[in-house]
Amino acid sequence: MNTDTDGLVPGPDATPVSAPPSALHRIFIGKDGLRAGWSLLIFIALLAAMFFSVTAIGHQIYPAARKATKTAAGISATPRWFISEFVPFLVTLFVTWVMAKIERRPNAVYGLGGKRKLPHFIGGLFWGVACLSMLLLTLWRTEFLVIDRRLLSGFAILRYGTIWLLGFLMVGLSEEYLLRGYVQYTLSRGLAGFYRWAFNTRHSVAMGFWTSAVLFSVVFGLSHSKNPGESPLGLLSAGLAGIVFCLSLWRTGSLWWAIGFHTAWDWAQSFLYGVADSGTMIQHHFLATHPVGNPLFSGGATGPEGSIFALAILALTSFILMFSLPDAHERD
Repeated sequence: MNTDTDGLVPGPDATPVSAPPSALHRIFIGKDGLRAGWSLLIFIALLAAMFFSVTAIGHQIYPAARKATKTAAGISATPRWFISEFVPFLVTLFVTWVMAKIERRPNAVYGLGGKRKLPHFIGGLFWGVACLSMLLLTLWRTEFLVIDRRLLSGFAILRYGTIWLLGFLMVGLSEEYLLRGYVQYTLSRGLAGFYRWAFNTRHSVAMGFWTSAVLFSVVFGLSHSKNPGESPLGLLSAGLAGIVFCLSLWRTGSLWWAIGFHTAWDWAQSFLYGVADSGTMIQHHFLATHPVGNPLFSGGATGPEGSIFALAILALTSFILMFSLPDAHERD
């Protein structure tokens, strides 16, 4: 009796039949690994725990009774300010690395990878200064901004220019990686799966990406509401800037252009031209300026981001992105 042919006992070349995944397995694991919802919950929990620990340590080093780095004259470039801006990036980088290990994905897929990191970063720096300068030139020519005088000269220009450039690089790294790194990638992945299941569309990746882009850009805009002197138009400009940064992520597949632009935009506002950045001023800036006239046009206490002209500049930046950054990836 040939049991192989009877199918009762598998032959030596037979392929083992794997058991179907259990219901519990399907709850946590999907076609592309750990489901996006669980990934986001784990990421947020780890991030909250890390920030709680870092904050507790920070309070021991810098007791609450001590003065913060903001003074009546504006933000001061103290070591504490630099640490407060850079630590969130380090925490986010570490938690993202942990999630990459859990999900067995390369850490580069969350925004800091790519083959053209330096060119994209330098391009972002250039356009950040250029676009902010166009906005300031518009305000100046329409007499909604007055340039009073130069405050720095000689070596002080290089010294404070470099200090603030490094400081705003930390701001750009922290804010971009926190809101457009792991969470953007993972929510986009989850929404793409939902759209694929619900609508059976080949545009699921694009739909997932831009849905999450809008959500996190709203969060980015609202996060500026705690800044002194912020205005509704300023919040709108910040949210739309988030959309522009997501467009650069879509076109290049990395955050480096956005990090460069974010860094240079804030640096040019705060140091080079000495205007308010979301209502906040810094000490030791190059030029002294002040807004004049209707805040709808001048930006008022918010700064140029509170001007309606900022919306036109952000639209122009989007066109620059579309024509200067060819789409590096085929999207389905």
